[in-house]
Amino acid sequence: MDTASPCSPGSDALQPGMSGRDMAKPLLGHQTIEGDASITPAAGRTIGVLGSGDFARSLAIRLVCSGFKVVVGSRNPRRKAGLFPSAAEVTLQAEAVKKTDIIFVAVFREHYSTLCDLADVLVGKILVDVSNNTEINHRKESNAEYLASLFPACTVVKGFNVVSAWTLQSGARDGNKQVLICSNNQEAKRTVAEIAQVMGFTPVDMGCMSSASEIENIPLRLLPAWKIPIFLALGLFICFFTYNLIRQVIHPYVREQKNKLYKIPIEVVNTTLPCVAYVMLSLVYLPGVLAACSQLYYGTKYRRFPDWLDQWLQHRKQIGLLSFFCAALHAVYSFCLPMRRSHRYQLIETAVKQAVEKKMNIWVEEEVWRMEIYISVGIIALGLLSLLAITSLPSIANSLNWREFSFIQSTLGFIALVISTLHTLTYGWSRAFDENQYKFYLPPTYTLTLLVPCTVILAKVIFNLPCIQQRLQRIRRGWEKGRYVKFVLPSATGEYTSGETSSNV
Repeated sequence: MDTASPCSPGSDALQPGMSGRDMAKPLLGHQTIEGDASITPAAGRTIGVLGSGDFARSLAIRLVCSGFKVVVGSRNPRRKAGLFPSAAEVTLQAEAVKKTDIIFVAVFREHYSTLCDLADVLVGKILVDVSNNTEINHRKESNAEYLASLFPACTVVKGFNVVSAWTLQSGARDGNKQVLICSNNQEAKRTVAEIAQVMGFTPVDMGCMSSASEIENIPLRLLPAWKIPIFLALGLFICFFTYNLIRQVIHPYVREQKNKLYKIPIEVVNTTLPCVAYVMLSLVYLPGVLAACSQLYYGTKYRRFPDWLDQWLQHRKQIGLLSFFCAALHAVYSFCLPMRRSHRYQLIETAVKQAVEKKMNIWVEEEVWRMEIYISVGIIALGLLSLLAITSLPSIANSLNWREFSFIQSTLGFIALVISTLHTLTYGWSRAFDENQYKFYLPPTYTLTLLVPCTVILAKVIFNLPCIQQRLQRIRRGWEKGRYVKFVLPSATGEYTSGETSSNV
């Protein structure tokens, strides 16, 4: 039976990070778990691995590179020995189990029963279950709990299932560094966490064995944080695409009987993409504006935001990355516009008309300047969006301190929104006042996209006014409206006056 001790319900990281940089060398053997310096180094300990599949092989490689002695248990050791590093001992499962007290069970749940013959020699050992399910919540009982029920005399720890075989072979720097661990035994959990730390990973305590089901579901989820942003981007794309289709294709056909269907694959899509990118970028900063308005209205930062606003704030990173994706596609589409056959035909047709009309000079100074400014500002905006996207990557963000990260994501992000607005305005120029631009009395698309970004920019300007900014800073430092501490100050004669001086806390 597991020697159960009080479980930690939280998800505190057992180790905040690692100091080893070269994953090709054995990693730290002397770095201990935070808060407990009495734990002996794990490197050099003998670790057992039951299984001979891809994950077991990758696990053995990583353990050997980290300075552990590895013994692999296989049902056919002669045939499988060549698949493992020469430093690892490959033997029968029963022999492998006898040589170590910590065993990684790298077999599928369906094959757990084949290990029942080893029940006697497994007594008192630590079994690390690394398996995953094929479907989310496929069974009521997690794999780790099922393994514990088969071997009640062993201590079962769930871990390493969120780490891929590729990450194990390449090192933690090329994949997810976190290893989620749960068990009903604190000592076993700390032992496995120390092994993960020496291997170059960051162990995270997920609490008791009841968390195993949640840990096993994590690798099966497909982009859980991206669903809402993707649906939002698709919704905006469909709306703007339909709007541009009406203006650029349907209107010429209805009014002039001209077939403009050829515009759909490139031109209509290219008109839609910047609209989506621009609006999505403004939606990154709009929830911050709404949050600031809420704090100013209620006069406190301790009032919980509505669930929809809280979810919105949590998805800003994904919304911003999708904005950059659409902007990058817009740049590629724009670059390809002159390559179209239709563009070449129109260019030749224009040249022929000018020759017939004997127009020798078609230079329009205003249009030249407009396009020069429009392209230049667009390149700057795309460059800033690229910087925002790169710094949102965990590997880059972790190398920045909070002030640097905040400056790039907040200040430069807002500058990117302002420059994108200038890019949109120079595109429209004076055409917003041309009645010929209103097809079916519908305004040009870019005028619609300006609504949300201009609202965000105006709100940001208002919040930077000294009277508003100071109040907002006080609220974010803990000041609350309506809460006062009153001090009665004595007069110069030593007597208390009737007047009171209030101090806000």
